[in-house]
Amino acid sequence: MVRNLVTKFEEGFLSLLLVSMTLLVFAEVVARFGFNAGIHWAQEVTLLLAAWFVLFGASYGVKVGAHIGVDVFVKMFPHNTHRYITLVAIGLCLVYCGLFLYGSWIYLSKMKMIGIELEDLPIPKWIPMSILVIGFVLLILRFLQLGWKVIKDEAEGFHFADEAEESMEIAKELQETALGSDGIDDDPNKSKQTKQEDK
Repeated sequence: MVRNLVTKFEEGFLSLLLVSMTLLVFAEVVARFGFNAGIHWAQEVTLLLAAWFVLFGASYGVKVGAHIGVDVFVKMFPHNTHRYITLVAIGLCLVYCGLFLYGSWIYLSKMKMIGIELEDLPIPKWIPMSILVIGFVLLILRFLQLGWKVIKDEAEGFHFADEAEESMEIAKELQETALGSDGIDDDPNKSKQTKQEDK
């Protein structure tokens, strides 16, 4: 129940960010080329929305296995070795995220202490830039969850998105759809039987 609510919140928030970014860019283009008057804060807000989308979406990508990775070599190892390599990789990811989280915290602390505002809006810069800390905290949580699943033998690896396999499945579906729409029957025996019945 709680997991479904969290997933729906994440998907809804990412959709809101994407739609907001798209509408803002569209409004800016219409204002600039249609009325010869731009929205002076649009570019900065669009960049901030894009940053939120990327950093918030990164943890969601780990959750659903949407990141692209090359794991052909790792899959050749036995099950236990594969799990061990996955745990090492998760550990390295945690170290990487930890370093960025530490740097982000220092950066935001200095921004808050200095009191710098955004260039085009009277908002303290550290508020929209807080996605740096939020994003890396969420990434750390996702990697910890994945590591726990690997330890409990509920998962083998990162479950990267396999673009080649997905492309082959799409091509197969398109081929089946094309054959169906042309009226071509895959079973030659069935067509022969139909012809004999017509006679």
